[in-house]
Amino acid sequence: MKIGSQSEVRPIRSLLLKHPRDAWRNQANIDAQYQNLNYFERPDYEKAVAEYDQFINLLSIESPEIHLLPSEKNTGLDSIYTHDPVIITEAGAVLCKMGKDARMGEPEAVGSFLEKINVPILGAITGEGLLEGGDVVWLDERTLAVGEGYRTNAEGIRQLKSLTENLVDEFVVVPLPHWEGPGDVLHLMSMISPVSHDCAVVYSRMMPVTFRQRLRERGMNLIEVPDDEYDSMACNVLATAPGHCLMLSGNPQTSRKLSKAGIEVTEYSGAEISRKGAGGPTCLTRPLWRQA
Repeated sequence: MKIGSQSEVRPIRSLLLKHPRDAWRNQANIDAQYQNLNYFERPDYEKAVAEYDQFINLLSIESPEIHLLPSEKNTGLDSIYTHDPVIITEAGAVLCKMGKDARMGEPEAVGSFLEKINVPILGAITGEGLLEGGDVVWLDERTLAVGEGYRTNAEGIRQLKSLTENLVDEFVVVPLPHWEGPGDVLHLMSMISPVSHDCAVVYSRMMPVTFRQRLRERGMNLIEVPDDEYDSMACNVLATAPGHCLMLSGNPQTSRKLSKAGIEVTEYSGAEISRKGAGGPTCLTRPLWRQA
């Protein structure tokens, strides 16, 4: 199968997902885990299944190939967020090492599945290294920004550099703020989501000045998320193709800004699958192939 995703905006042609039927299994399993995983509220299993079916329907309009991860005993509720345990390059998959202890089993489970569908494994983060996919943002096909914080550390970044030395010309290491502390979900993609080759949704108040300046020097149009829409994940936007994006409903100001900038917006309902676990459309998806 074709693979390659050294872009955040090229047209998605193949996706890796995990349905709540397989990630969450049933209401009793949700009830046993959600508080320890710092979910904001208790998800409703039946509503989540219905939401996710609609989510897949929207994705399938532009992505003709969707792969669903199976249920695994060594993974929990967070495994619905398939973006984090693996990174896809033009040469294969890099299996991450999760900074959240409850997610440690996910990279191995994803790696086993990818091998079954003939996706080559380029390597894995090991030892003291930590790396999560939400901290990795392709600024272009040869430029990689990586957030360094509680979920991704310097050793994880060093190993990623080594694995991708022939694929990446420039690494941009972005120091992340403490924010709400190590128990909170804060990734580099908590503050930036590219939506076209020269446009990104950002929350600048959280951004290091040098990183924001670098984006502007690259000619990026920065669409600012207002304060009152940050917590509702207005900054977590999935580009399905250049100038086309999928975002969580309930963020009208950011949606209008995107439309005004010429970005076509599709919204989905995600009260159960997104809001309660703090995982938007980017978190829920791992593109395996973005067409050049």
